[in-house]
Amino acid sequence: MESTKALKAHTNKKLKDISFLVEGMECAACAVRIEKQLMKRDGVNTASVNLANHKASIRYNPDQISIEGLISSIEKTGFSVPNPSQEQDLPSDDVYSTLFRRFLFAAILTLPVFIISMAHGALDFHGVHWVLFGLTTPVVLFSGAPFFKGAVKLLKHGAADMNTLIALGVGTAYVYSTAVTIVPSYFQQPGGGMPGVYFEAAAVIITLLLMGRLLEARAKKKTGDALTALIALQPKKATRLVASSTPKAPFKEEATPIEALSIGDLILVKPGEQIAIDGEVTEGNSSVDESMLTGEPLPVDKKEGDSVAGGTINRTGSFIFRITRTGQDTTLQQIIRLVEDAQGRKAPIQKLADRVAGVFVPIVLVIALATFFIWLFVAPTDSFTFALLALVSVLIIACPCALGLATPTAIMVATGKAAELGILIKGGDALERLHRITRVVLDKTGTLTVGKPKVTAIIPTSHFTEAELLHIAASAEQRSEHPIGKAIVQAAASRAIDLSPVTSFSSMTGYGLQAVADAKEILMGNRAIMELNEIPLSLDEHPDFLAKQQSIQDAGSTEIYVAVEDSLAGIIAVSDIPRVHSQEAVALLTQQGIQVTMLTGDQQQTAQHIAAQVGIDHVVADVRPKDKASVVESLKQEGNVVAMVGDGINDAPALAASDIGIAIGAGTDVAIQASDITLIRDDLRTVTDSISVSRRTMRTIKENLFFAFIYNIIGIPIAAGILYPIWGITLNPMIASAAMALSSVSVVMNSLRLRSWHPKRLLNK
Repeated sequence: MESTKALKAHTNKKLKDISFLVEGMECAACAVRIEKQLMKRDGVNTASVNLANHKASIRYNPDQISIEGLISSIEKTGFSVPNPSQEQDLPSDDVYSTLFRRFLFAAILTLPVFIISMAHGALDFHGVHWVLFGLTTPVVLFSGAPFFKGAVKLLKHGAADMNTLIALGVGTAYVYSTAVTIVPSYFQQPGGGMPGVYFEAAAVIITLLLMGRLLEARAKKKTGDALTALIALQPKKATRLVASSTPKAPFKEEATPIEALSIGDLILVKPGEQIAIDGEVTEGNSSVDESMLTGEPLPVDKKEGDSVAGGTINRTGSFIFRITRTGQDTTLQQIIRLVEDAQGRKAPIQKLADRVAGVFVPIVLVIALATFFIWLFVAPTDSFTFALLALVSVLIIACPCALGLATPTAIMVATGKAAELGILIKGGDALERLHRITRVVLDKTGTLTVGKPKVTAIIPTSHFTEAELLHIAASAEQRSEHPIGKAIVQAAASRAIDLSPVTSFSSMTGYGLQAVADAKEILMGNRAIMELNEIPLSLDEHPDFLAKQQSIQDAGSTEIYVAVEDSLAGIIAVSDIPRVHSQEAVALLTQQGIQVTMLTGDQQQTAQHIAAQVGIDHVVADVRPKDKASVVESLKQEGNVVAMVGDGINDAPALAASDIGIAIGAGTDVAIQASDITLIRDDLRTVTDSISVSRRTMRTIKENLFFAFIYNIIGIPIAAGILYPIWGITLNPMIASAAMALSSVSVVMNSLRLRSWHPKRLLNK
């Protein structure tokens, strides 16, 4: 068993991810066929093809299959991979302009064809069929060329897609009408009547389909606007400081492309400039607008030692920072990569649409042929024409595009929207699981709380004031590297208390410290160090000293005893305090019908005190890091769908064990890698936002799938003429083409509504 696990882990380490832009895809059936072809190859672990952004995302083992082999597999299905050496986005502007030219050309020539044909003989003249033929032929051969080329290409590979349906429908109407025009005597009806031509059907169908694709291309481009905006945030150049030979000016400024920067380079940032790359401030101070990362409008003060991120904007001062991350390791590039990955990964709900799309085109072809032959024999009058129009209508209206776009467009918009809200979702599968969450488990330290100790109470004995006690303690602690010592020094600094120099300092691990300041010996630490040095703790003339001491013990705070010259000077309470919005976040989760559990390694008394402050009833305390995952597993066994929220390395196993792992963005890289969702902000309210995004997205996907399925379920039978025997209703091919085009556009537009949606919390601010 262990060797199998080791082999699997070793194999997983070898897997690589790559994505290709795929040209020629028109419907969900195309995407399904490419996925099936890729999954047949040894070495391909997963393959996901996104119709919305025309990308194939593949996880593969390079020892078993090469990049060339992957490309060859895609091309075997009849599609092409342009510029495989580099990842790129679909050239939407080029696609849109080409479509627009074809549509404009078709519209100009189709208009007179439509007017003449719809006049029902009022505009007939000698040779009218030849005029219609002359106007329609360029529309079919130029504007309609992509439909026919796509169909022929797939036919060579023994496959069919939406282009096949369109080419057959338009081609049938055009070829029949052309034959009637060239050899009218062959089609002459009994009594000398001439059959009608359907050039207007061919021309109008192509024009409407191109209009639909034009609208769809424009709408689909908007689904990626959030990602485009993120990419645009990356500056092109930075002002690098390089050594100078001039003594008065040791550095000179040099405009340097981002690609040429290296870790350790010094970068100068002036007021109003965009910070080019990640780094740490080495000189100066300023305020920085980090709203692109955090969503918070207020600038953040930066000083020496603080980190800055590429893409954020410097506001007031100027400063110098040293580069700490470059290339794909920068914060902005990691966000972009996460959003791209999320937009390329499918939600499980898409599987139903994929299964239908995989067999949809062959079924439609069978239905169309059956429709033709049935009406050929049972139509009351002009059976051939009636059967022909029914055949064309079925082929045109039965487009699986809407099915293919229903899920990916919603996911693309939703993940982009989530990124705007400070939420990075790793994929459609995580987005779908999130809406089913019934219990959220919150780590305490660094998640519910700030994660940094803070002085919460100062209790001096009767011989000292609070300021004097804090002065003594902070003076002794100023050499300490312990978080509690830093908290005490910070408390003194916040009160503008000057510290005395320390002439002697020694730290005793597990106990506290000894120091000499102002020629006085100071002893600080826990109760044990006081007892070890025989400092009396039980007697004090201060009337409410013991009551205050009991209150900080009840609050679960850490007690730091301070003694001066072998006498107790007082107690300083240090504790971790809840984050500003923790209580509101818990209340919002409860309103969403979700149970909340606190999980911590702290003692029960401390945990209960924090839980009471934020409104959590269920607390699991005294849990060692290695046992946190077991607690999550037990909650899952009780029937809960569990989301774990944490920030530290010790949370990583629990994050991985949960149904959904949510990492606070300021946490460790290990926690972020183990999670499904990363919260960029240290604001637990974004947990509720992420659940709201998921619920709204799933509702949108279900609406899209409903419209796509119901459209075909109702449209195909009507096109086949099922209503004709009852009410005499048939579906004109032109109406069918308009309905088909609008179906895809409506699905994309419904998804785009997510762009203007906001969580209720944000609206109520």
